Amino acid sequence: MPSVRRSPRNSVNDRPAGWRLLLRRQRGLVRPVAWIALAAIAGMLIVFIGHSAAPGHSLTSLRDRLGSATAATGLRVKDVVIEGRANTPEPLLRAAVGVRKGDPILGFSLEQARARIETLSWVEHATVERRLPNTVLVFLQERRPFAIWQNQGKYVLVDRAGQVVADQDVAEFRQLPLIVGQGAPSAAAGLLDALADRPSLAAKVVASVRVGQRRWNLRMTNGTDVMLPEGHEVAAMNRLLQLQQDHAVLDRPLLAIDLRLPDRLVLRPRPAPDDADVVPPLPPAASSPAASSPATLPVVGRKPT
Repeated sequence: MPSVRRSPRNSVNDRPAGWRLLLRRQRGLVRPVAWIALAAIAGMLIVFIGHSAAPGHSLTSLRDRLGSATAATGLRVKDVVIEGRANTPEPLLRAAVGVRKGDPILGFSLEQARARIETLSWVEHATVERRLPNTVLVFLQERRPFAIWQNQGKYVLVDRAGQVVADQDVAEFRQLPLIVGQGAPSAAAGLLDALADRPSLAAKVVASVRVGQRRWNLRMTNGTDVMLPEGHEVAAMNRLLQLQQDHAVLDRPLLAIDLRLPDRLVLRPRPAPDDADVVPPLPPAASSPAASSPATLPVVGRKPT
């Protein structure tokens, strides 16, 4: 077997540099030194927190001290960036954030700022973040207006869950459906979804009126009230569409269409003009006018314009 000749090693070029030799020799000491430094920093923080938590101090004072100390190094707010805002009034939002340009960026509570923002009626969820050295980010998830609620002569916007969103600038959302009556917001989602699936019927509806917090009436464009059964609104709507197709009941001068019983249809015509001012007498057996008079419907106004 032929022998292999090795070239002579250049001891000058192959020898590691001096700093590398030192690093190799001290490598075993690097980790202990790092752990000692971390332990020292942690100890200082514990002492600082313990001193601040002593009587007469609080976490707020600790945060204020930390903010003041770090502000001198340049950790101050230079910009507050808000994302996701469409309808929340900006002055109210910035007041809720509670941070202005020039404030120490570590001198305020993210959780408290988020809680203040979420008290605003338009805000469903908020996130507040620091981006060091000098930016505060606010992410909003706003409530989406679902309907206009008329209650006791006032108009407010409500979301799908029935939460009141706003009571100002309601006219800007006049394209939303109108619901009326106590308890209407929390119960409207299913009914309005069913109407949205039947656009030919929805186009003839002026308002959906909650009756006794149990069932719905539909006030139509011609003034007719369609009385729907409790819990069976979809079936009654389908029946109404079939009646409209076969008999054009929604184009007739009717005061009410009663669909509360599945096997019975009651049509109440409007009184003739000559009979409009005639008030029928109460029957002798009635103990009070309320005992014999028909249930009155809430007054439905027009949408705010």
